[in-house]
Amino acid sequence: METRTALVTGAAQGLGQEFAVALAGRGYRVAGLDLIPQPGTAGMILDYVELVGDVSDAATVEEGLERVIDQFGALHVVVNNAGVYPAKPFEETTVEDWRRVMRVNLEAPFLVTRAALPYLKAAGWGRIVNIASAAVFTAPPTMVPYVASKMGLIGFTRALASALAPYDITVNAIAPSMVRTATAERTVGADGGFEAVRDGQAVARIQEPADLVSTLLYVVDEASGFLTGQTLNVSGGSAYL
Repeated sequence: METRTALVTGAAQGLGQEFAVALAGRGYRVAGLDLIPQPGTAGMILDYVELVGDVSDAATVEEGLERVIDQFGALHVVVNNAGVYPAKPFEETTVEDWRRVMRVNLEAPFLVTRAALPYLKAAGWGRIVNIASAAVFTAPPTMVPYVASKMGLIGFTRALASALAPYDITVNAIAPSMVRTATAERTVGADGGFEAVRDGQAVARIQEPADLVSTLLYVVDEASGFLTGQTLNVSGGSAYL
């Protein structure tokens, strides 16, 4: 069987790094795209292409994918994981705050998916996974742009699933709770943020990146071809759908 190739955005650390390493462990060749270098991720994966650049810049994305194809020859899985999640009162949110969140969380998945689509079609099989958030269900009041962007990503997932089904390409979203990453520890998880989210969950512990791996591997599995257009809420019971 042909060796599969996956692209993970936001792969330098945290959830993206966990996903990249897990996919490599399943035999995937992996490329990672991040704003910063990824020595930690590259050091854990034998067959890795490191792409450094802005995921919301169309030219950067297209050039990066050309490098992936030059190196690996094909692309089968795209994981749109990169995201930003500033927290502040709505009245203090500037136009630039709003645009930055939309650019990274919603426009970037569009750009990456659009650039990857010809390669997924050429492979004759594909999986697109968008990392949404359980915040769309819990609606924290200090994260209005973030919640709006992730709800938009879910809509993108559903419509795109319908558009790409004829090509044997599935599109799904995974909605985590607040995951313990270095970035979250410096921002939304600080000053009791993790504990506040944990206390609203049925599973009374803070979510770790490893908690999402089995769901990702299930969604990208070749046997999961009948699963598309769905949002899998993996948030410790913070919301029931």
